[in-house]
Amino acid sequence: MRKRAKVLSLAIAIVVALTVIAGCASPTPTTTTQPTTTPPPQPTTPTPTQPTATTPAYAIHDPAVRFKIATTTSLYDTGLWYYLEPLFEEKYNVEMDILYAGTGIALEYGRRGDVDAVIVHDPAAEDKFIQEGYGINRRHFAFNYFLIAGPPSDPAGIKDMLPEDAFKKIYEGGMKNPDAVKFVSRGDNSGTHSKEKLIWKTAGFTYDTGILDSGPWYIEAGKGMGPTLIMANELQAYTLCDISTFLAFKGKNPDMELESLVEKGDIFLNIYAAMAINPEKVTTAKIEMANNLINWLLSAEVQKIIRAYGVAEYGRSLFHPISDATTMEGFPAINTSPAQYQK
Repeated sequence: MRKRAKVLSLAIAIVVALTVIAGCASPTPTTTTQPTTTPPPQPTTPTPTQPTATTPAYAIHDPAVRFKIATTTSLYDTGLWYYLEPLFEEKYNVEMDILYAGTGIALEYGRRGDVDAVIVHDPAAEDKFIQEGYGINRRHFAFNYFLIAGPPSDPAGIKDMLPEDAFKKIYEGGMKNPDAVKFVSRGDNSGTHSKEKLIWKTAGFTYDTGILDSGPWYIEAGKGMGPTLIMANELQAYTLCDISTFLAFKGKNPDMELESLVEKGDIFLNIYAAMAINPEKVTTAKIEMANNLINWLLSAEVQKIIRAYGVAEYGRSLFHPISDATTMEGFPAINTSPAQYQK
């Protein structure tokens, strides 16, 4: 019995010793599954605050509702709309989607109901858009001028001519020596392209039969103003451009050799208009917010911004506020009255 007890005591001692040793040793790693990640809770849409005297009911912010506009490429290339957009969003507590395109495409966005307002600069196309019933409440809010840019060598000899005479010289030079004299057109149904066609007509040419396909000297870029300037610079060609985009683009691209050769001429006047999309034609159009935009562009606050925009960087304003035109003799009829829903 005594021997059996000793054996049992020894066995217990061994077990205790092994247990202590095991507790001191590093545990054997085991394969574990990765913890399941619980996605963070989705933010809830804040409850809109009640409108105040300075916040109209229709301006209450709703992230699910967006206000969309189509605007010309010159307002994009110069950066003006990048400056104005956050100011408008903050004032009216609204989210904006902006599509940048030539006037023809911008108006097509309006016809399709893709936008609630358009900002364009082609009076004839605007008139048609209004006659079709899509555009209402057209108001002019800014203007600038076009110019003819070209290589410093000026192979056609157009410097300081009137626009119509310059186009004639470019045509003659291009027909005689297309390797030396070239013209790059936007060719995109934009406001700039429409102005170019008007100058050709005033110069005595029929655009479709006299200029298009007249020779390798005449090149259609089919692009916006920035890419057109780049192409004209690479080809050392002439092109028509609004002065705002030309100054801004040349300022940001010091290697661009093109110079402004022709700036004077009544036909160069370029007026920007804002229009609301008619909700009776496009049922989704947000007429109240569109009118907010139009009236805001005509406000003293924004007219002052337009007047100063570009002065510090380029030494001259890139755009003129339409309020400055009211004292200009011979300026065409413009509409700057407050926008309202007109059937």
